[in-house]
Amino acid sequence: MSSVNIQDLDNFNAFHEVWDETESCSGSLQGMTIAIKDNIVTKEGTTTCGSKMLKGYKSPFNATVVDRLICAGATLVGKTNCDEFAMGSSTEHCAWGPVLNPWDKTRVPGGSSGGSAVAVAARMCNAALGSDTGGSIRQPAALCGIVGFKPTYGTVSRYGLVAFASSLDQIGTFTQSVNDTAKIMHVIAGHDEFDSTSNPEPLPDFLGNLNTPIDNLRIGVPSQYRGDQNDPAINTAITAAIETYKNIGATIVDIDLPLTDVGVSTYYVLAPAEASSNLARYDGIRYGHRTSEKCKDLIELYAKSRAEGFGAEVKRRIMLGTYVLSSGYYDAYYNNALKIRRLICEEYKEAFSKCDVILGPTTPTVAFKIGEKTDPVSMYMNDVYTANTNIAGICGISIPCGFSEEHGTPLPIGLHLQAQWHDDVKLLRIAQMFESSTMFHKQSPECCS
Repeated sequence: MSSVNIQDLDNFNAFHEVWDETESCSGSLQGMTIAIKDNIVTKEGTTTCGSKMLKGYKSPFNATVVDRLICAGATLVGKTNCDEFAMGSSTEHCAWGPVLNPWDKTRVPGGSSGGSAVAVAARMCNAALGSDTGGSIRQPAALCGIVGFKPTYGTVSRYGLVAFASSLDQIGTFTQSVNDTAKIMHVIAGHDEFDSTSNPEPLPDFLGNLNTPIDNLRIGVPSQYRGDQNDPAINTAITAAIETYKNIGATIVDIDLPLTDVGVSTYYVLAPAEASSNLARYDGIRYGHRTSEKCKDLIELYAKSRAEGFGAEVKRRIMLGTYVLSSGYYDAYYNNALKIRRLICEEYKEAFSKCDVILGPTTPTVAFKIGEKTDPVSMYMNDVYTANTNIAGICGISIPCGFSEEHGTPLPIGLHLQAQWHDDVKLLRIAQMFESSTMFHKQSPECCS
């Protein structure tokens, strides 16, 4: 379990003792074991967001998704490690140490929800919850060979999710199959009066037609998603996935998403800007770590507390966000990023007028070595195919579609499918069509086979 860094092992029994006494175990998730990312609050155990800033923090309430899982009879097994405040693409940026990929423990599991992905991939639990701000569920799901689902923004309540970038954050699921994804979504989705951004529309039926294929299915394949920027094994796996869909009756449509290349740049203006605002509360007075050093004034107390509590990646994004929001640069950076966000939404609308889903790779590479990417920009490029999903607020899923054999050990490859706003159920049905025609989701690392 050390490769997952599940927090507070001593509190596992406390989870069961407290929750089993107060909640019914007769729900639809009876017998399902689920882990919770460490940035989703729970009354039992601690919620640290992988940061020294919140070391030992105990929440006085459960997140809405946690209460809904409990009411459905799920067994919650603990909290999983993550990049600090969910800022990262590798789960190396953690106060409690990096998480190891179970397919090759010298490699990263992806991030920021790497602990949740590994817990499911290594069969330590049936499923896990994570958060996805720019690909933080789908990317680790791809690198760990499991199913990772990011719902349409507002489909699942964010009440109790520690905020990173509020207009981009979305709670989603890690599972071993699309069917399990639908089961959990049927429980955690739906309007929540405690979250003003949650969708007030009636909850769709995630399970009713899951195994019914989509007639006249049109799959869009952007030219921007296939090229030399991808590992050759990934392009091969995506080509094979396209052939699988053709064989089950889908029509392949060539489409263009020219703003793909500017998505990462847009994301790394919008997300740090919101983060700099959301993380301002951690000042050593109201929330979080307070320095033990003697300070001459309040400003010095703030500075030392934040310097000690935050890690390097969080500091980098706070400074970047503060910069783009400053009076001299707001129009040049943040305001322009908002304009590009609107254009990305329009681009997706145009694409979805031609197809039901958009298909491509989840990541441009397979899992890389721990410590290999020291340049922040090269790390950020891992989100090139996933960031625009969050910018637009549409739904996306990563499902296993193959393996790369070029690195001495099989490394999973993820197929990324995106559907338009509130087409979550259709997206799961289309993912199920592929999963029913392949066996990639049945394969597991040697550690648990």
